[in-house]
Amino acid sequence: MKISTIGAINLLPEAQKREIYCQVVPKSLIERFKLPALDGIRAQSLLKFKYAPHSTSVEFSLFHESNFPDPVLYGQLADTMNGQIHILLYILNDPDSPRFNVDRMPDGASTKFGTLQRNLPAEKAALEFGLAPGQVRRGLGMMGAAMHQFELFIKDLGHDIYFVEPLYYHTAIIFERYGFTYQSGRKLMEEIHQGFGPQGRLRARLDGSSPFRQPSAAESTRLRSWAIHDGILGEAFTGVMMYKRVDQSAQVSTCPGCGW
Repeated sequence: MKISTIGAINLLPEAQKREIYCQVVPKSLIERFKLPALDGIRAQSLLKFKYAPHSTSVEFSLFHESNFPDPVLYGQLADTMNGQIHILLYILNDPDSPRFNVDRMPDGASTKFGTLQRNLPAEKAALEFGLAPGQVRRGLGMMGAAMHQFELFIKDLGHDIYFVEPLYYHTAIIFERYGFTYQSGRKLMEEIHQGFGPQGRLRARLDGSSPFRQPSAAESTRLRSWAIHDGILGEAFTGVMMYKRVDQSAQVSTCPGCGW
C-alpha cells in the first residue's frame, strides 16, 4: 500500500521511518556543513526525530555538530484532517551567527517563540541585529533549496498540494514569495498592508512608544512584523492558513512595493 501520510509513516519500522523522513533534508545543507550520510550510524546523533507509532505528527532536528544548542534545520509536520501534509514549523539556523534568547525567559522558561510571553531585552537586541520575530539566530539563506527538497518529499508521498500556518506576518510574506497562496487570512493580510499605508490606522500607531513601533516600520516587512508582534493590531496574528501546489507558483503578493 502506498504510504501517503505522516500517520502511516510513523507505523513503519524505525529504519524505514528515518529513510523516508531524511528526504526532507536539503542536499545543499548536508554539503555546506560536511555532514555524514544521513543513513549512517554517526548521523543518528545529528539527525533526531520525535514520533510515536500512533501519532499523526513528526518533529525533526538536524545538528551540524553534536551538543550544539540549536539545530541548523528544525521542523514539525502533521497530517491535516483529510490526510494532506501540514507544515507546523520550519526553521533554518546559521550556527555561526550570534544567538538571541527570544525563545526563553531569563529564568529559562519557554516563551514559545514569543507567543506565550516575551523576553523584551532579547527581542530588542534581535531586532537591532536585523532578525525578525521568533528568530534566535540569523537564517541560512537556503529557503529555496529547502522548499525544493520538501516538494520532492511531498511528491514522493503522492501529494500535489501542502499547507503551512505562518506564526508571524513576515513568514506569510516569505511563503507568498515562494509561491504560496491563502486558504484563509488573505483579507487580514490585505487589511494590514492598507493599515500601514498613508493615512492607515496602523501607520498612525508607529509612534515610537516602544523599540518595535518606529515610523520606519511602515515600509519594511520585517519591521511591520515586529510591530504586529508587539500588539499593534490590538489582537494576535492568527487565522492565516496557506497552501502551495507542487511545482506551481500562485504569484500572490499582499504587500506590493514593501521591502524587507
